[in-house]
Amino acid sequence: MTETRVVDSDDEREDALAVRHAVFVEEQGVDENLEYDEHDADAVHVVAYDGCEPVGAARLRELEDGAGKVERVAVLEPRRGEGIGQELMAVLEKRARADGFDELKLHSQTHAAEFYAELEYERYGKVFEEAGIPHVRMRKKL
Repeated sequence: MTETRVVDSDDEREDALAVRHAVFVEEQGVDENLEYDEHDADAVHVVAYDGCEPVGAARLRELEDGAGKVERVAVLEPRRGEGIGQELMAVLEKRARADGFDELKLHSQTHAAEFYAELEYERYGKVFEEAGIPHVRMRKKL
């Protein structure tokens, strides 16, 4: 059983970054200079733990239009399909509501768009490339 929580220490933040590194940099080949950015310092990070082991991570930040943006949703490959992604999203959505956001936006890799659609996110716009990977824009009213 996993526990998903908002990061409140440097160690937990490092756990989030480690999950992202494993998924995006090592598995998907995203350049480290693209994966880690200026938003990491101010974003709300969440981590899913199985005991002491971090197995999933994501972040939330505010956009200029007042909406929240979900980013860097990652679950370690051997743990996919266990509901960890849904847990991460539930914690982020709860935090977004508490922070006063009435809408969340995200850029989904095209292969993951169905996952977000099942969580009531809707696609808008055309497919575009981000970090060399096809993405689609999605949003959800909270």
